Order: sequence, then structure tokens, then C-alpha cells
Amino acid sequence: MSRKNPRATDARAKRVTTRPAAGRATKIPGVLLAGGLARRMGGGDKPMRQIAGRTILDRVIARLKPQCDGLIINANGDPARFASFGLPVVPDGVADFPGPLAGILAALDWMAANRPDVSLVLSAAADCPFLPRDLVTRLHQPLIAENAQLAVAASGGQSHPVIGLWSVSLRDELRHALVVEDIRKIDRWTARYRLATVTWPTEPLDPFFNANTVDDIAEAERLAALDDS
Repeated sequence: MSRKNPRATDARAKRVTTRPAAGRATKIPGVLLAGGLARRMGGGDKPMRQIAGRTILDRVIARLKPQCDGLIINANGDPARFASFGLPVVPDGVADFPGPLAGILAALDWMAANRPDVSLVLSAAADCPFLPRDLVTRLHQPLIAENAQLAVAASGGQSHPVIGLWSVSLRDELRHALVVEDIRKIDRWTARYRLATVTWPTEPLDPFFNANTVDDIAEAERLAALDDS
């Protein structure tokens, strides 16, 4: 009888906790990160700004709902302002608005408590009104094929780490990075893991365009005509 190599066994076990089976692609819920302070717009909720007669958040939900096995919103403050969307609103569990990593952690914690069947969560900025219709599928495929632990989107030579797939099993490591190590930049944390980066074309428009300023809202009005056509 052959003897098993304990190191190989440990390595396989680690992969199982961080990489789901290919058949789980349809069990990927999403979190819409709406916890930003919108300082460049004078405060308020950026996702509630309107583009061509629809709020940005409404556009994001419409784009992701067919792709995800449920959606939640990450936002701080009074959750009642999002009541009309009919989605759970989950605040940061880390104080002082430490950025999108806190929103991702809040989503992973919420899924662990409420959706134990889930192993991966999609994150997306709630101020990106033109997200790809194939976002989940295209992120999930290389994550499995490359045995990656995380996957993020890119376009135009730029990575968009706030838009990606995250393993629920990494939530304690993420909490340690946020609370103990005071890490705030997403790419500093993702650099520790096997990362798949998926690139989208930017024509006729960049699907990861986000509305950060008042001028961006005006540009989004123009892009909406292309996206809706």
C-alpha cells in the first residue's frame, strides 16, 4: 500500500477551501458596493444619481440580477433610502469607512451567516452603470481554469480590483489584513493570492466606466445612448 504525502494532502485541502467546483458557477451572488462618501460630488449617494431617467443603481441591478444568484447592497447609514430596491442592505463591520475592502468583507461575512451554500461572491461598484452582461461567467472561467483564488476585471490597460470574485473562505484573512495590518488598497491584499485578471474591450464604451464627478454624470448620459442602443 502506498503512503500518502501529508504535504500534498494539505495542499489539496487548501485548494478545496478557496476554489469552488465548476458546477457552482450559478451559485454566485453579488454585492453592490455603495458605501463610498462621494466627496467629489459634494457627498450623498452616487448610485442614486440619475442617468437618462434611471438611477445608476437601478442600471447596475438590472445588469447583474440575471447573472447573480441574489444581490445585496453594502452601504452605511440609514438603509431605508434603498428600500425601494428590495435588496438586503449590509453595512461595514469595520469602523471609520476603510474603503471597498470593508464592503467586500461585510458581504463575505453576510454570506457565511445567511448563505452557507455560497463559496464565491461577486463584488461590483454601485456607480458603474454599464457593467458587462458576461461579467460573472468570464470572471469565473479563468478562476477555475487557472486554479486561482480570486479574479478581477480589467479594461484599457487598467485593473478594476473592486470588481471581482472573492472566496468566502478568505474572510478571516481579509479581516486580519483590515483590522490588524491596516491594509486599505485592494491590490495590496490581492497580491498575496493566485489572481486571475480578465480584460474587456473598451469599444464602443468601457464597461467599467464609473461616475465619480459631476462631469462624469454628463459623460454617462452620452454613453447611455450607446449602451441602450
